Amino acid sequence: MELSAEYLREKLQRELEAVHVEVEDTTPNRCSASFRVLVVSSKFEGKPLLQRHRLVNACLAEELQHIHAFEQKTLTPEQWTCERQK
Repeated sequence: MELSAEYLREKLQRELEAVHVEVEDTTPNRCSASFRVLVVSSKFEGKPLLQRHRLVNACLAEELQHIHAFEQKTLTPEQWTCERQK
């Protein structure tokens, strides 16, 4: 499976109807083994952190089998607006 930050970004954006997605390959040599993601989606409204992470994990279930480390931050659009104003 060919993993890349761009591939993950597009999939998260499409499947979670995200308004903003950032994906960073955090592997020292950029070999696509570790990623850090920020996903902003209205699908997270009213859901606790664990449920939000489960939505992301379900979206990337196949890809996560090939990823060594995965860090995620999940925000609603309202939370994202507040974050950017800080």
